[in-house]
Amino acid sequence: MDAATSAEILHRFEKLNVWRRGDQRAPHKPLLVLLALGLFLRNIRIVPFAEYGDTLSDLLREFGPQRQTYYPELPFLHLRSDRVWQVAIHGELVLRFNLSKKQLRELNATGRFTDDVQRLFDEDPRTIATVARLLLDRNFPESVHRDILDATGLSLDISTPAAQRRDPLFRGAVLTAYEYRCALCNLDVRIGNMSVGLEAAHIKWHQAHGPDVVANGIALCCMHHKLFDLGAFTLGDGRRVLVSDAAYGSTRQFEEILLRHHGHQLNAPVHAEDHPSGDFIDWHRAQVFKGRARPV
Repeated sequence: MDAATSAEILHRFEKLNVWRRGDQRAPHKPLLVLLALGLFLRNIRIVPFAEYGDTLSDLLREFGPQRQTYYPELPFLHLRSDRVWQVAIHGELVLRFNLSKKQLRELNATGRFTDDVQRLFDEDPRTIATVARLLLDRNFPESVHRDILDATGLSLDISTPAAQRRDPLFRGAVLTAYEYRCALCNLDVRIGNMSVGLEAAHIKWHQAHGPDVVANGIALCCMHHKLFDLGAFTLGDGRRVLVSDAAYGSTRQFEEILLRHHGHQLNAPVHAEDHPSGDFIDWHRAQVFKGRARPV
């Protein structure tokens, strides 16, 4: 595929015909594309509406404006007008736009990227990340980009070898293991079904070839994730929290945010096999933790 054709296809995504009325938002098509990109990266190229229609509704509920009713069938059908998507029923392309959710489910309707789009993604996988970044930048504030990527199972490190890419399902697996609360401070704030400010921290960093397995992860709020990655605290035997003597503060916030957890056990995940691995903890203590542990 030549550069001009690639540019033309990318231009289609850039010019997605997103419904607008004044200042009202309608991120239906961008969210469908991002969901389909995440599936494409996992080699799921046919998207059955019966299986993923509810997922798209959840995305609209979490990242779109509040509505009494959500209509995932609209982007599923109308994205075809942008020449990047097609819908089929029993192998035959669908031309109608007035099918209901019930009809799409009962008829086993499926969607997928058009042949030329799939060919571009196969020949140059970096364009998947290009399209994802374009849609995120044009339709959502940067503060929720990571949440949308996690919700759609989409990774942007496409240019790295497959064996070195992050597993887009890692975050969900870790947060599920820790029951969607910070393992240190129990933060579990939600807006609707979306967890806010909660992240899956690697114990042994991905950049140091730490694997995307739950035993190498801890559910931490964004504040404690940052402190953990900077070496302000680590773990001792039995998941005991050890705060560094190099970390300090002169206010009650330091006591509340960090020091009060010193010597206490980190919350345990639901299943024993998901407990933090000693090998990964040893790496963190040796390679990340700053100073010495305060006396317990």
